[in-house]
Amino acid sequence: MQRVRLAHTEVLLAQLRSAGPLSRAELIRLTGLSRTTLFDIIGDLIARGVVVEREPALSGHRGRGRPSTTVSLNPSAGRIVGIDLGRATITVIVATLGHDILARGSRPITLTAGPARRANAAIKLIDDLVQQHDIDLRALEAIGLGLPGLVAGRSRSAGDSVSSPSVAVKQISTRIQDRYGVAVVTDNNSRLAALAEGTWGATRDVRDAIYVRWSDGVGGGLIVDGRLARGAHGAAGEIGHVSVEPDGDPCTCGGRGCLELLIRPSALIEQCARRGVTVADPADLVARALAGEPTISEVVRHAATLLGRVLSGMVVQLDPGKVAIGGTLAHAGEAVLEPVRTAIGQLAIPGHTRRLDVVTAQFGDEGGALGAVAAALRLNMSESLPAVPTT
Repeated sequence: MQRVRLAHTEVLLAQLRSAGPLSRAELIRLTGLSRTTLFDIIGDLIARGVVVEREPALSGHRGRGRPSTTVSLNPSAGRIVGIDLGRATITVIVATLGHDILARGSRPITLTAGPARRANAAIKLIDDLVQQHDIDLRALEAIGLGLPGLVAGRSRSAGDSVSSPSVAVKQISTRIQDRYGVAVVTDNNSRLAALAEGTWGATRDVRDAIYVRWSDGVGGGLIVDGRLARGAHGAAGEIGHVSVEPDGDPCTCGGRGCLELLIRPSALIEQCARRGVTVADPADLVARALAGEPTISEVVRHAATLLGRVLSGMVVQLDPGKVAIGGTLAHAGEAVLEPVRTAIGQLAIPGHTRRLDVVTAQFGDEGGALGAVAAALRLNMSESLPAVPTT
């Protein structure tokens, strides 16, 4: 009997970790527990300080009857850290199990920094945020870590087919785990950004979506039936390494003519330079594309068309409800969205009457870190997607 009670309790707690504050009626629907059992478990958890009741948020619109109170995990009972350790920038978010963001921060890091230096830089940023915001990490539950490149996710069992992470990934995650003494779940940072968008952002209203992160690197992620797809070898969504010029320049992945080599900001700036137009940096590229400067607009449009051609094959295979574009080039708005949309419409079974929205991702540079928070929240759960943290 006690075992059944523990199982029921874990089902309830899993929903609160995943969805944040919920009413008792919502918990009954989501857990399948009887009203008597659920109320009894909630009463016990409140007495133990594991969960708390919250009054509903006030709004200008008042319906009939008194709004229901909600139940949530006690914000002081647990902490989650999300890290996006990108090529040139580290972003960290510290949140509670109750989905409240306690602190956020970013810091540059040199492209040539090795695993030890990167791990130490992430630790330093976490410790600085903790000190600045007076956060107690003794209740830290887990850490989510996003990294660029091929990153295998955390295996769930000995029979899991996901490949082992690289030596560098192991060094970074082990150093962070040793420092804080909690589980560290690792994944590709673009894939984690896709998780953030599918959970809280631009694609949260569809079950199937494609996310593209178009920045200094070009990556992506797939949400399939409400879940983040990692693939058999942890490489799902690596759109930047689709070869579009098989006889083109060699890529660090071992292939040739990869999409990333052709459309990353540095490549577009070089293309502009060959046409006699000097562009200072990616932000300048985006600003002048938005302004409609002819040469730059042409270069950006061609790159977006290449991206759309690659995406068209993915659209045919996945049949998503939305495609979200994030990263630096996404700030160009319709200057990149329209060519992507056009290429998909022309190539992805044009006779099919599908409705597909191509939109700008909701989260900017924080997407990977937010996704890392979501991954850490879901570390020991089988549910689809958690609900949005709040500031």
